[in-house]
Amino acid sequence: MLDLSMAERTLRRALRDGGDFAEVFVESRESYSLRLEEEKVEENSTGRETGAGVRVAYGESMAYAYTNDLSEASLLETAAAAAAAVRGGGAAADLRVPSPSTQPAISHEVKMLPEGVSREEKLSLARRADRAAREQGPEVVQVIVALGDSRQRVFIAASDGRCLEDERVRVRLLVQAVAARGGDIQTGYEAPGMLGGYELFERYDPAELGAAAARQALIMLDARPAPSGPFPVIIANGTGGVLFHEACGHGLEADAVFKDASVFAGRLGEKVASKLVFAYDDPTLPGIWGSYRMDDEGTPAARTPLIEAGVLRSFINDLKRARRDRTAPTGNGRRQSYRHLPIPRMSNTFIAPGDLSPEEIIADTPRGIYAKKLGGGEVNPVTGDFIFAVTEGYMVEGGRIGDPVKGATLIGNGPRVLEGIDAIADDLDFDAGMCGKDGQSVPVSTGQPTLRVHELVVGGTAEVG
Repeated sequence: MLDLSMAERTLRRALRDGGDFAEVFVESRESYSLRLEEEKVEENSTGRETGAGVRVAYGESMAYAYTNDLSEASLLETAAAAAAAVRGGGAAADLRVPSPSTQPAISHEVKMLPEGVSREEKLSLARRADRAAREQGPEVVQVIVALGDSRQRVFIAASDGRCLEDERVRVRLLVQAVAARGGDIQTGYEAPGMLGGYELFERYDPAELGAAAARQALIMLDARPAPSGPFPVIIANGTGGVLFHEACGHGLEADAVFKDASVFAGRLGEKVASKLVFAYDDPTLPGIWGSYRMDDEGTPAARTPLIEAGVLRSFINDLKRARRDRTAPTGNGRRQSYRHLPIPRMSNTFIAPGDLSPEEIIADTPRGIYAKKLGGGEVNPVTGDFIFAVTEGYMVEGGRIGDPVKGATLIGNGPRVLEGIDAIADDLDFDAGMCGKDGQSVPVSTGQPTLRVHELVVGGTAEVG
């Protein structure tokens, strides 16, 4: 993507004013976006973007500049701008001339590249989801389908001699269905994605996704108001992982820990969860939306143990935080694009499966709440306090799933929820999403098996009396 001699000249210019580390990150991204609303095509477009960013560091100081012009003049100007912002002073640091580095051994196979699938075929996939959602009944009043794919190529060269390239292909389908009856409006949502190509639809049938989103909305029309109070709460696999991601995962990122903005700061080696809990961040998982071969600094992807048998084992970091803390980089230095600095970010963060079946956990719960799908929420990362909406929930009565309930929220504290987990099933699954932090958004997956928290406060709308 960038001539090695040009990369060397860019790095030399970046270090000339006294920086002790420099890096050039080049990106080329091709993307496609389709949006179908009310059976009409609202968007059907492709895009391409290319650019480069230059990072210069001197001690703890760091500066970054970027350009969408890959000419020599522009790259050298960008390097000079970053160098001037750092103002390391003194002689230029030694430069190890970048040469092709050993690529990570991890492989993420792509069977059906986006360019091999025509626009007509992509539109057909979206229409299948739309049609299946509408066929669930006349109370389905709105369906929105969005299909997107991207092919990103990156090139990284650094003053320590590293020089690597990577390619990431991702495809995702989102289906939102709205059902209405009288003044009651409910929404259902399905949004699988993968690191890979259009083989996604060998795993997920668009029609089944559309029907599932509509059924969720329709079921919630018949739901009764949720009760309030402390209950055992069973959180379903896949979707429930967002609670761990938001209420705990961000507190395990090294920049939050360093700023003392994490409830886990200073607790390495301590018990922070039930002994049943094993939690990991793992971008090596094949085909999972948040996966990659290497991060956006060229560090190979690796599984990072976060919590094992309830004990906090490690944080996730990038090169800057690894050097500062004198630890090995975990391969979590991620950026949204060449316009952004890499920062510690989660990839596929999940609670590992246990040895029970979901049915055993439900049968062992005399009364409680079954949260099948979670929606949006709010989290205070410093304290771990959170509130999350339950978008599809049910009562558990006598060890069985009973009536659907609506208007439920889960209110609690992330670490205390981890400590309160008393049963974990064997049905690990993942949900795809986009995670925002510091103005950047990157693909992540949240995962967990079905699990039970022995007591969690549920906020509901049922009248007491």
